[in-house]
Amino acid sequence: MKNLLLALISAFACALPAVQAQSLPAEPLDSIVAVIDDDIVLRSELDRDVQMIRQQYASNPQQLPPMDVLERQVLDRLILLKLQVANANSNGIKIPDSEVDQTLGRIAEQNNMSVAQMRQALQAQGQSYEQFRRNVRDQLIVQALQQRMVQRRVQISDAEIESVLKNGKLRRGQIHLAYILVGLADGATPDQIEEARKKAEDVKTQVDGGMDFAAAAIRYSDAQNALDGGDLGWRPYDQVPGAFADVAEQMQPGQVSVPMRGPNGFHIIKLIERRDQNTQLVTEYHTRHILIKTSELTSNEQARSTIESLRARIEAGEDFGKLAKQYSEDTNTGNLEGDMGWYPKEGYGSQVSQALDALKENQISQPFETELGWHVLQLLGTRTSDKTEDMERSQARQMLISRKAEDEYQSFLRQLRSESHVEVRLPGGSADTGGSAG
Repeated sequence: MKNLLLALISAFACALPAVQAQSLPAEPLDSIVAVIDDDIVLRSELDRDVQMIRQQYASNPQQLPPMDVLERQVLDRLILLKLQVANANSNGIKIPDSEVDQTLGRIAEQNNMSVAQMRQALQAQGQSYEQFRRNVRDQLIVQALQQRMVQRRVQISDAEIESVLKNGKLRRGQIHLAYILVGLADGATPDQIEEARKKAEDVKTQVDGGMDFAAAAIRYSDAQNALDGGDLGWRPYDQVPGAFADVAEQMQPGQVSVPMRGPNGFHIIKLIERRDQNTQLVTEYHTRHILIKTSELTSNEQARSTIESLRARIEAGEDFGKLAKQYSEDTNTGNLEGDMGWYPKEGYGSQVSQALDALKENQISQPFETELGWHVLQLLGTRTSDKTEDMERSQARQMLISRKAEDEYQSFLRQLRSESHVEVRLPGGSADTGGSAG
């Protein structure tokens, strides 16, 4: 089973490893291995993440590249993570403790254990739960940054959606891919392009000769998911790059493509599996809520205390709608007695979705926190609707967003890296500020 911190990097979806006898040194000799603007990466941080990769592949160590290459891959990922977190912090992106706690709960559940058991498992591996929690927060911050960048930079018109639907360009179903990227920096010279092309062709030759694709990705790929074997996981067909989808449509499961030139290098993809999509029946929820916002004038504790008091009044018999109209600070629903209308489970975000999981019809939730403040929620009813047409429009929109967003965010990462002072202090490292985002 895989390591918890690797599960975090892989969208919190992998399983825990068995407890390893070997753990990190209790008191490592520390030094600085990279300087990133006003931040640093310590040797202990790098050693910790490298050790986790080695534990993950303990049964197949031959899949890992030489130690110097592995260290540089892990360090590049740490540098990019710190750059993104710093950018998010400077733009006021924050993740509430409650969201971190909820994510930790989901990770534990996915690994069939409680949070307390997960803490013990981490300690048994020589890992710090507090550090794990900080890493979870950092990953959530990066996700929020990506969402904000997409919202700002990617615009989709109704005409574009209609064109996709009219021209039959919408692919239905899901696809499971892995890929290898031989990266190119912006402004690469013809000689650099030719060198990358030859490297990609050599990688393809090795895979055709029997080298495991995941091992090749770990050893050769410049993509951010290289250390996950290049695995992209299951995605809706049209939420992968268009070139990938076009090629994969002509492939059989298990096949590997020839190298393809893309905007950031040469790509080799492997089709792992595909599955069809049929009629989309969606469960919708009808709810109402009361929101008490946090602000400079209302502390988090004051907002929580107010919402707890309102919930107690509802439980004592007062009308939910009247209290919502009088006290709720949601300008969209307050005058509607808190009515949020009908929506799919994830329509109002993960915190509302989790509150719905615990409710039966007409029940009132326990107070819960979002980035807006504190809420109580009442489930009024559920229904099943045929949303095939709506889903197709949504899928078309998401396809267009994904294709534009992938390039936009990679461009943003390259710009972020090039505008930052990054000094690598590993053997063979460079003080150059430029670099490929992967």
